[in-house]
Amino acid sequence: MARSPLPERRGTLATGVRRRPSAIRVLGRAALTALVVVGATLGASAAPAFAHNSVVNISPAPGSVVTEQPGAIKITTNDNLLDLSGEGSGSAMQVSGPTDAPLYYGDGCASVFGPTLEAEVQLGQPGEYTVVWQTVSTDGHSISDTFTFTWQPDASQVLGEGSATAPTCATSGTGTGVADTDAATSDAVEDSAGSAVQGSDLLWIGGALVAILIAIGVTLLLLRRRPTP
Repeated sequence: MARSPLPERRGTLATGVRRRPSAIRVLGRAALTALVVVGATLGASAAPAFAHNSVVNISPAPGSVVTEQPGAIKITTNDNLLDLSGEGSGSAMQVSGPTDAPLYYGDGCASVFGPTLEAEVQLGQPGEYTVVWQTVSTDGHSISDTFTFTWQPDASQVLGEGSATAPTCATSGTGTGVADTDAATSDAVEDSAGSAVQGSDLLWIGGALVAILIAIGVTLLLLRRRPTP
């Protein structure tokens, strides 16, 4: 009977030894969860800044039959297009047709109105027409595509004359082509977007990581100071 306290003490010691690793494991899991949440939040906040625009509507529609002068070719996307100069720099549109004896219509320039790229054009002889366009997405990268439609004007339509030479839209006041301004615009926007992410998102994320490390240190210190039974 005199030895009965000994098993109880051993049980207490064993319990005490088990508690400390358990607390550390729980702390580690909590820190890991916090880091995962911070990383996921960073990904969610940075993703919109680097998303390409996608086309949601084209007028005239690809593959359609057009019987009246459209006045303008319009490409509408899901987000505002980039136009830092306000003059459509980096954007262009070429309209050519018919396919059997193609001429070019319009001046090759295109204007940006929010999410829409637009170019004025007066079509010529009946037939299939091809539209080639390019513009700058909200993330600073160039996006482009091509499509065709059929032009079957009625007798009341006034036809455009067209040009045998493909037009080149020049930036106002500089005389440089679209390709030159597009590269410069893309680089400028990429730098701006990168600075914005590093200057705001990374700031609060760094603060969150520091808070996690402080919490871990304080908890470990309290565990170390706990009296051992």
